[in-house]
Amino acid sequence: MKEMKFYKVNDPYIALIKAKTKENALKIYKEEIADDDGSLSKNITEVTETYAAIRYSRAKGEDNKIIPVEEVLEDITNEEEMTLIFDGSLI
Repeated sequence: MKEMKFYKVNDPYIALIKAKTKENALKIYKEEIADDDGSLSKNITEVTETYAAIRYSRAKGEDNKIIPVEEVLEDITNEEEMTLIFDGSLI
């Protein structure tokens, strides 16, 4: 079982992605968020699990409310690759 990593993208759209590899994170970004204009690999950086958990815990869900702690912990620790945050207004 390979440990999950966390990746932050700042441009063209901000995102926080959980994936096993940078290549998988790039694929998720391209499938779910936006096409790659050629600069995506330069705009994606690996971040720590702690950073990801804190950022994700402060994000608002689809109901525009802060995501419950239980959901944050489940999403951070499960083995599913996923987009945790996608929001053009987050900085």
